[in-house]
Amino acid sequence: MVNYFSSDFTLGILGGGQLGKMLLYETRKFDIKTHVLDPSAEAPCRIACDVFQQGNLMDFDTVYKFGKKVDVITFEIEGVNVDALEKLEAEGKKVYPSAKTLRNIQDKGVQKQFYKNHRIPTSPFKIFESKDKLNEAIVRKELHFPFVWKSCTGGYDGKGVSIVRTAEDVIPLSEGACIAEKLIPFKNELAVIVARTPSGNVTTYPVVEMEFHPEANQVEYVICPARINDSVAEKARAVAEKVSKAFEHVGLLAVEMFQTEDDEILVNEVAPRPHNSGHYSIEASFTNQFEQHVRAILDLPLGNTNSKVGGIMVNLVGAEGHNGEVVYENIEKILAMEGVTPHIYGKKETRPFRKMGHVTIVNKDISEARKIAEEVKNTIQVISK
Repeated sequence: MVNYFSSDFTLGILGGGQLGKMLLYETRKFDIKTHVLDPSAEAPCRIACDVFQQGNLMDFDTVYKFGKKVDVITFEIEGVNVDALEKLEAEGKKVYPSAKTLRNIQDKGVQKQFYKNHRIPTSPFKIFESKDKLNEAIVRKELHFPFVWKSCTGGYDGKGVSIVRTAEDVIPLSEGACIAEKLIPFKNELAVIVARTPSGNVTTYPVVEMEFHPEANQVEYVICPARINDSVAEKARAVAEKVSKAFEHVGLLAVEMFQTEDDEILVNEVAPRPHNSGHYSIEASFTNQFEQHVRAILDLPLGNTNSKVGGIMVNLVGAEGHNGEVVYENIEKILAMEGVTPHIYGKKETRPFRKMGHVTIVNKDISEARKIAEEVKNTIQVISK
């Protein structure tokens, strides 16, 4: 086995945001050397890696040259130059998840077609190469309101997704390629994180339930375990494993799903990296998702995915009407609450709905944890000076 620990082995991470920062907690724990590439001089990762490089993640030469200096490459954001990753792989570099996996996920149109081709249950959809083509389909009555519009590329944190109920709703949408999905009535939004090693060992985390902010289309609460019956949970984990097998990913794959009114499971979308839906695991699980990602990409034994205790994650996002230098108002009040741990991502500037941190609430009683989560949400405010 390669000696990863206290050695010259170097892990390269593309992206230096909060996911990378939390990944670095684990590489520090194991004393694994890290290089990080990110476009921002203020990236949260800059304080915790061995070498920080500022650069464009979509630039071929920048990504290629960065990859040449490290032993294994991973990423914490999908917006990276896949051509550079393919060239690095062709030259013998290990890239996990692979460029092939990322290509099938990066573009949401390609991702949806992938589900159809692999008989993975997903909502009905149509792909359009431009907003004009979308409008033509509406005029010709090939597309009926309401539907869900998604930009094929560039969407994140609620951006690039809209429910379209009228022709007027189309006007503010961006111009590029997009998909229109049937609006599915559902009981719950669920997620399962799957871990897979290069050797093919696979494990799944318990199903989590996600409660969304009605305006921002961002997750407000992630609840583990999901408040669903065992047969639905088993079905969700089985679908997630099927998705993982189809993508042949290595590392973590977060599979977001809908539980329909008649308890069918439909795949919404996936992320090939640690994910918001797994943050609860830092406090609540035997092996948190970030440690598991490190274990998986280095082909180490996978850790126990069970929860030690019930966990709820609350996203800390910038308050509306606040732009500028961040202040976490009432943070001392939530620190006084039972089982509450805040995580601050290190972004100095706040703006409305920007992800600035999260808070985990652990409790043996999930309904009690949910009450405390509500109290946390109503107490701490992410504002500007």
